[in-house]
Amino acid sequence: MGKYLAALFFPGLLVVLFTRVTYNALVGLVLTVALIAISVYRGYTDTWPLLIIDALSLTAGFWYSRRMSRKFV
Repeated sequence: MGKYLAALFFPGLLVVLFTRVTYNALVGLVLTVALIAISVYRGYTDTWPLLIIDALSLTAGFWYSRRMSRKFV
């Protein structure tokens, strides 16, 4: 249950954090996808539902970071 809650929130928050640091939403998304790929390779993300929740959270984080970055430009 803890993995699913973490997968629901952390990828989206990481996208927003990396976007704030790099000032580019696409770079934030790529860095977060790289971290998730490493976690899949290491065996921490081991089921399809967990990957789907990660993808949904990435999508929501990317949407929010794009929306946020348009306000500041």
